[in-house]
Amino acid sequence: MILASHALPGSSSWICCASQSLRKGPINIRKHGIASQTTFRRSSQKLPERPARTRFAPSPTGYLHLGSLRTALYNYLLAKATGGQFLFRLEDTDKKRTVAGAEDRICRDLEWAGLQWDEGPEVGGPCGPYKQSERTAIYQTYAQQLLQSGHGYRCFCTAERLDELARMRSKLGLPTDYDRACSGLSREESDDKASQGQTHTIRLKVPEVYPRYYDLVYGQVGGSKPLGKKLMHAQQSFEDPILLKSDGFPTYHLANVVDDHLMNITHVIRAVEWMPSTPKHLFMYEAFGWRAPVYAHVGLLLDKDRQKLSKRHHDTGIDSFQNDGIFPEVLTNFVALLGWSHTRGSDKLDLAQLVETFDLKFTKGNTIVNFQKLTYLQRQYAEKYAAEGGPRLDFMVQQAVRAVKGMGRFAIPEHRDLSTYVRGILKADARSYTPLSDFCKRHQSFFNFDLDCDGITEGRPAYSGYVRQAYRFLKRLSNEDWTREQIQSSLDSVISGAILEHDGTTETDSSSRQKEVSSNLMHGLRQIVMASRPGPPMSDCLAILGRKTALARLARIEQIPNA
Repeated sequence: MILASHALPGSSSWICCASQSLRKGPINIRKHGIASQTTFRRSSQKLPERPARTRFAPSPTGYLHLGSLRTALYNYLLAKATGGQFLFRLEDTDKKRTVAGAEDRICRDLEWAGLQWDEGPEVGGPCGPYKQSERTAIYQTYAQQLLQSGHGYRCFCTAERLDELARMRSKLGLPTDYDRACSGLSREESDDKASQGQTHTIRLKVPEVYPRYYDLVYGQVGGSKPLGKKLMHAQQSFEDPILLKSDGFPTYHLANVVDDHLMNITHVIRAVEWMPSTPKHLFMYEAFGWRAPVYAHVGLLLDKDRQKLSKRHHDTGIDSFQNDGIFPEVLTNFVALLGWSHTRGSDKLDLAQLVETFDLKFTKGNTIVNFQKLTYLQRQYAEKYAAEGGPRLDFMVQQAVRAVKGMGRFAIPEHRDLSTYVRGILKADARSYTPLSDFCKRHQSFFNFDLDCDGITEGRPAYSGYVRQAYRFLKRLSNEDWTREQIQSSLDSVISGAILEHDGTTETDSSSRQKEVSSNLMHGLRQIVMASRPGPPMSDCLAILGRKTALARLARIEQIPNA
C-alpha cells in the first residue's frame, strides 16, 4: 500500500483559531481544517505566519539536561515568536524507570530557565490532563480504533518467544524486528483470545511504504520501505511497533500521536534521533484520518571528540549549571546557539531578544558543544550586572560568599564585612567572572594572608625598585584617599618618574620605556601583594584589600635583600 505524501509548505490553507484565548475553553483547531503543513512566508527558515502551538514532553525517567533544555527552548521560542502557545506535557507511563522527584525537578528547572508554559501541569488548560498516566483510557480507545480499521492487531506472543526470536535472528545476521506471527489471526479468533484474558499487546501494522513528509531542517523525507522483501518468508521482519502494552499503558508512539492531535499541536521541534520514528507517527496520522503537525529535527549535541553529549561523560544536568552559579539567561542564551544561527551583531541575547530574533534557521547536522562559549557569555552578563548593581549582583555576591565559607579556613581584612568585601572583588573582576567552583581558587590571595613573595627579584631586579618606589608613594595616601583612582594616580607617578630618569628622548623610546616600566611595576606588585595570582587590575586589588592590609603586604619589599 503506497500512501499519498504530505503537502509541501505553502500548499495548504490555514484558518486561524489558535490566536483565540484558550483559557476560555477548548478550541478544536483540527475541525476548522488546519492543514498539516503551515504556510510559510518565503522559505522553511521563516516563521509560520500563524500562531504556533508547540509542546515539550519529557519523561520523568531522568532530569532536565542540556539537550532537553534546548528542545524545550526551541519550542518555546517558536510559540512566543508567533504569538502562539507553549504546552508542557509529562510522558510518565514508564513507571519502572520513573525517577522519584524528577517530575518536580523538571518543572522547577523549566521555571528557573524562564520557560513558563501556557498549558500543562500546575497551570491546567483546556486539553488536559497533561500527564499521560492520567490519560490511559484515551489511549486504549484509540488503540481499539486502529484494531477496528485494520491498522493494528493484537499480539499474543510471550516475552520468552520474542526473546528467543530476537536471539535466533541476531545469530543469522537478520533484523530483530517482529515476524508478524499474530497478524494472521482472524478478528474473531483475536477477540476470542482477548475475551479469555490472554495476555497481549496491540501492534501497529506498518505500511509497505511510509508516507513522505517535509521536514523544516532536512526538506523532503520519507518514502522508505520497511518490509524486507528479498528475504525468505520465514526470515522476514516487520517494524510493527507495540502501541499498547500488556498492562494497558501506551508506548511512546501511540501516546505521542494521540496527545499531539488532541492538544492541537501544530509544530514539533525535536532531536534528529527521533527522526526514524516520524514515518511511523505520520502513518498513524493517516490511519486515524488526522492531519499531522509540522516537524523540524535538529542535530545532536556532541562533545569535542564528536561523541554524543551525555551525563555518562559530562555533567550536563541543569542542576550542575545552577550549582555553579550560571545565570539562567546565560544558559538559555548558550543553548539557543547550539544548532541555530542568527544575523544580529552579538551572540549575547536574553530571552526576550531570542523571542524577537528567533526563526527556523537550524543547522543541518550535529553540533559540537564548546563550553568556552558559555564562560564567555557568563562573563558578558556578569560585567553588565556588576555595573548595574541590583538583584543579579546581589545573587552573585550570595553565591560567592557561600563558596568562600565553604573553604572552611579563610581570612579577610579586619573590620570588613564578608559580603561587602566579596562584592568589591566581583565588581572589579566581573570581566573575568568564573564559575563558583573556580572563584575561590582564582581569588585565593584575597582570602589568604600567609602569602609567599619569594623570588620577586629573581631575574628581574627592576621589579623590587619599582615596588619600593610605589610603596613610598602609597604610604602618603590617607584612609580617605585610599581609592582606586588615587592609587592609580600614585602608580602613574611612579611610572612617569622612571621615564624621566631615562636618557631616551624620542617619542618611540618614551612609549617603549613606559610599557617596560608599567609591566615591571605591575608584575612586581602582583608578586608581592597577590603572590602572582590572577585577578583584577592592581589598583583595584590594593583598593579592595584596604590601606592597612595592602601596605602591610607591600612593606615586605623592605625585607628583600638588595631591593
